Amino acid sequence: MTGRGFTVKKSWDNPVEHEMPAQARVPAEMRIGPVVVAPATVLAPMAGVTDTVFRRFIRHASLFTASASPAESAIEAAVTNAQSGCGLLMTEFTSADGLSRMREAKRKRYLTFYDDEHPIGAQLFGSNPETLAEAARIVQDTGFDLVDLNLGCPAKRVVGCNGGSGLLRDLPRISEILRAVRKAVSIPFTVKFRLGWNDSQIVCIELARMAESEGLNAVALHARTREQGYSGQARWEWIAAVKQAIHIPVIGNGDIRTPEDAAAMIAKTGCDGVMIGRAAPANPWIFRQIAQYTAHGSYDRPTVHDRYRMIRTYFQMLLDEAEASQSLPRDARHGETAGKMKQFASWFTHGVPGGAKLRAAIYQERTGAGVLEQVDRFFTAQIESGLGAQDVTSAEEYPAFPETALVCD
Repeated sequence: MTGRGFTVKKSWDNPVEHEMPAQARVPAEMRIGPVVVAPATVLAPMAGVTDTVFRRFIRHASLFTASASPAESAIEAAVTNAQSGCGLLMTEFTSADGLSRMREAKRKRYLTFYDDEHPIGAQLFGSNPETLAEAARIVQDTGFDLVDLNLGCPAKRVVGCNGGSGLLRDLPRISEILRAVRKAVSIPFTVKFRLGWNDSQIVCIELARMAESEGLNAVALHARTREQGYSGQARWEWIAAVKQAIHIPVIGNGDIRTPEDAAAMIAKTGCDGVMIGRAAPANPWIFRQIAQYTAHGSYDRPTVHDRYRMIRTYFQMLLDEAEASQSLPRDARHGETAGKMKQFASWFTHGVPGGAKLRAAIYQERTGAGVLEQVDRFFTAQIESGLGAQDVTSAEEYPAFPETALVCD
């Protein structure tokens, strides 16, 4: 935790190792109103992470396999949810106040998505019922499949405005917000929240019942309090309690690092689907792995060669998006892209032998082209030395999210 707010920790606190349950599997689908989420897996909304490039990257991640031909690996190839294993994508959380004030041209930068991202939800945060209702209408008019309310972000700058998890101390205000937004839009409306402000103020069951009574279509619970931030264990027993208390779909979130974890959450809580946040940047294949594990009881583990193709493709997508964007001057766009590459380098090189050297080289570069050159040079040497087929998933701990990234998963 820093002065900027909560940041995602380098690793989970004493993570529990789960085995594949004998009975439970991640469901093949769940329905959020008329929206079919197949399979029942959701990419968590994460500030500074889940922009349109990363979302499409996750949707296409199933194509990054050592056996795939270049044509099969092309990011333009047609991809279905079944291939990617991620049933629902979510945007970064977006300020309702900002959306209601900004010009339509600027809104596009925050609400841009492409056809291959459906189904996709937009997450909003704020504390004014009327403003949130107007922002939800903008989301609906933009073409999103659902709108989600953030009641979970623990960041000080969000809580200080009575947004995110700050609202967990004011259930009457939450009720007003839920009613106003539900009245404003016809698309499915969901809410993501934490257990409560702290251990003495656990409100998740009451809040879930309120959401159901106000006509929401699903709830997602990150099974920690605001006070916990991202530390300690997620308390899955509360996900089970919420599931017992309501009839609309319940999505579980917290401490899903592996396919085994996803199956174990379903088995232990009975929840309808799982949401994955901080594991996704370090292991973009996790959704596909969950789908494989559900079907076969085993899953592919990425090699060094897989990770090279994955990193290079994502970085090229960033460059292509910057080139196509007109929202900033060209130099600013490409400088911003190089910064994004450096941000993701620490996650994407997780588990790669000698990855620290690659990260150091990337951080010295000032352009996206320079970053790509360093990536090519490093992995070419790795593959030529015979390390290309090595499994990289367990070589080191999960990496840290940069201190500058506020992540609300």
